[in-house]
This record gives sequence, C-alpha cells and structure tokens, in this order.
Amino acid sequence: MKIPFQFQRVTQLLQGLLNICLFFLALALSALLISETWYIMSFVYESSLNRAESYYEMLSELLVFFLYFEFIALIIKYFKSGFHFPLRYFIYIGITAIIRLIIVDHDEAIKTFWWSMAILIMITALYIANRRKTVGQND
Repeated sequence: MKIPFQFQRVTQLLQGLLNICLFFLALALSALLISETWYIMSFVYESSLNRAESYYEMLSELLVFFLYFEFIALIIKYFKSGFHFPLRYFIYIGITAIIRLIIVDHDEAIKTFWWSMAILIMITALYIANRRKTVGQND
C-alpha cells in the first residue's frame, strides 16, 4: 500500500524537525560533557580521594560523564545509520544509569538487589539482541 503524497510531506517535515532538534540536543549534551569533564578535573585536583564520600561522588560524576557520552554517541549513530536508533545503545544507557543509581543510593540491600536484577535483565536483552543480529548476518 502506497502512502499518499500529503502524508509523505508530513513525515518528511516531522523527520526534518526531529533531526534539527537532535542536532541541538547533541550540541547541548556536548557542552554539558565539556562542563562535566572540567568539574571532574577540578574535583580530582582539589580533593583527596581517600575519603569514602568523595570516592562515591567521583564515581557518580564519572558515570554522569559516560551517560552524556553515550547519549551523544546514540545521536551520532542515529544520523549514521539512516535515522534509526539501535536498541543496544538504549540498553547501554540504561545499564549505566542503573549502575549510577546503585552507587549513589545503596543504603537498602533489597533495592540494590532489584536494581541488580534489572541490570541482569538488560544484559540478557543485550545478549539476545546481539545474538539475533549475528544469526541474521550468517543466514
């Protein structure tokens, strides 16, 4: 079934709007990534990492850095792969976000256990997604 011309124009317009918004989002994330890098450098320079509190704060900031980095990589991959978001990048971002949550809020063991189970489920999904991709390439 062929899509009428009017709907093709609407989808092209929406795709262009999405691309422009993602471009500006990538610029904003890049600025935040640079800001986060500066904060981490100054944090390492100014504080001693012997204290447990500063150690957890440093880990938390590093994971925020990697979240910015992963979102920027996702946007780049979107443009390189012909306007498609690969599933595995969302899974990577989810795993990183949950690890950060565990590092920041690990007071209750049962919460940490359930967050760990969520990571296990995401790793299983990542394995299945990558396996399906490699099986499809072999056929």
